[in-house]
Amino acid sequence: MNGAIGGALATAAMSTVMVAGQRAGLMGDQPPKRIVRAILPGHPRKPKPGEGVLATAAHFAFGMGSGALFGVLTRGRGRVPLGVLYGLAIWYGSYAGWVPRLTTLPPAHRDRPGRQAVMAAGHVVYGVALANAVNRLDHRAAEAA
Repeated sequence: MNGAIGGALATAAMSTVMVAGQRAGLMGDQPPKRIVRAILPGHPRKPKPGEGVLATAAHFAFGMGSGALFGVLTRGRGRVPLGVLYGLAIWYGSYAGWVPRLTTLPPAHRDRPGRQAVMAAGHVVYGVALANAVNRLDHRAAEAA
């Protein structure tokens, strides 16, 4: 449970980086929106009603699920360097793996350099925030027990 809560907090921190990157003109469409757009019925590249809300929900669900897995794998001993590696592994696995297979975005090495720099930085922030949140939540739970 602490991993899922930490994942939600980490996703919020990561989203801040993504919004900043978009405002700086480095992103184009946000990847979660592009992914949801491709999955919804209709043309995979045309905007659809409700895609923004669904993209946000999907992004947080993915972040919470990834956070829960981190919590299980580390059992409260996930130090920040491990969180950074975990965040970068998610970035690499996504943007070199399943995301291009959905044909929503090209592989990282062929995508807009700005978007991938922002996404890599966002995943580092996710990993740092996740490790810190899970460690703090697990520490509080241990003190309460």
